[in-house]
Amino acid sequence: MSKGAQRFEVFTGAGKRRDWPPEVKASIVAECYAGEGVSAVARRHGLAPSQVYAWRRDLRKQFEAEGLIPATRRSEAPVFVPAVIDAVDAADPAPTRRSRRRRRTSTAAVELKIDGVAVKIGRDADASLIAAVIEALRATR
Repeated sequence: MSKGAQRFEVFTGAGKRRDWPPEVKASIVAECYAGEGVSAVARRHGLAPSQVYAWRRDLRKQFEAEGLIPATRRSEAPVFVPAVIDAVDAADPAPTRRSRRRRRTSTAAVELKIDGVAVKIGRDADASLIAAVIEALRATR
């Protein structure tokens, strides 16, 4: 059994365009900053989220022009953070106490599994060796 229409809204005039007073716009934008998402606020008021975002942008520009909030500073271009690579000592420090777990003698830096074949390549392997292993695996497929 159908409940029928939950909400019925009639738009009068030409098209779906509505005129919102500035106080109502400010109130709707304030709701977005009160912890509720823009989409939920827009849906509740029968608006598109893009319209609410536009109102937020316009209100922010108006406040910046009036000096109520500082203007946002934009950088010229995005900048990458430089990568820092620390050298790793080859010698491990001696353990202070013995553990019952068996320690692996060497850990693999790269492990390849292709078509049921598993290959482990150690940390000290040369780049040409790694390339040769990969080529050999490709050739067997």
